[in-house]
Amino acid sequence: MVAHVEKQSSALRNKKENTMSYLTTKNQYITVDGNKIAYRELSKGKSKLPLLMLVHLAATLDNWDPKLLDLIAEKHHVIVVDLPGVGASQGKVAPTIPGMAEQTIDFVKALGYDKINLLGLSMGGMIAQEIIRIKPTLVNRLILAGTGPRGGKEVDKVTGKTFSYMFKAGLERIDPKRYIFYNHDDQGKIESLKVLGRMGMRTKEFADKDMNLSGFLTQLKAIKRWGKDSQDDLKFIIQPTLIVNGDKDMQVPTENSYDMHAKIENSKLIIYPNAGHGSIFQYAEEFSKKVIAFLED
Repeated sequence: MVAHVEKQSSALRNKKENTMSYLTTKNQYITVDGNKIAYRELSKGKSKLPLLMLVHLAATLDNWDPKLLDLIAEKHHVIVVDLPGVGASQGKVAPTIPGMAEQTIDFVKALGYDKINLLGLSMGGMIAQEIIRIKPTLVNRLILAGTGPRGGKEVDKVTGKTFSYMFKAGLERIDPKRYIFYNHDDQGKIESLKVLGRMGMRTKEFADKDMNLSGFLTQLKAIKRWGKDSQDDLKFIIQPTLIVNGDKDMQVPTENSYDMHAKIENSKLIIYPNAGHGSIFQYAEEFSKKVIAFLED
């Protein structure tokens, strides 16, 4: 009987994943500073404020976990964006993290919002911090995932680590995200296959354009520069803040999450076990519940 229930539960879960709405959400475009900027929205009008989610290094709109976005969108209006020079967006990648923050602020203004909730993953979390430094009144609540502060531990080493993991993955002919985002053990392999499998279900009809090499290299230089800059005390972040990571983030060491939690007075910290840089995807169901509770607190 138990086995039968488990099979039914698994079948329902698989059916739900096969009908994830983010997989069939097409790009929309808005002109910002003369450039057509690509973005996607889920559940517009569902919440008082939208949740803008900023993605990691070398990522386009297709690199968000569709399961996670669908779960959050059950309760909240979600917006994701390709910043200038990324994916299908026109323009050039900003050469600095603060420059990317300025681009994001301009995008939000073009959409007509003067207040948002903000989530930043990895490089997106770095941009999110700079957005608050530049325009603190724009952000209501902040979520920082798999990221670190300016001048944080090994933030300036992201470039070297990225190339190392890309080389390792190239030898094995697999997606570099397998090693960048997930633990390098058997369980990490299983978790990465689940998430990357979900992302890979998007068809060409609904696909974004790939990240271009020059933009990727510009992002790497920007992160390195930001990582070598003076350390932040983060006192400028007064918003309620949720900090999330896996216990073994090898890309942006987990120590940074503890450091940010200590420095940001109004913050909560979640560390997921047996997880790395991609913990919010690996723990999509648990994390989505935490996000919804945090935004509705």
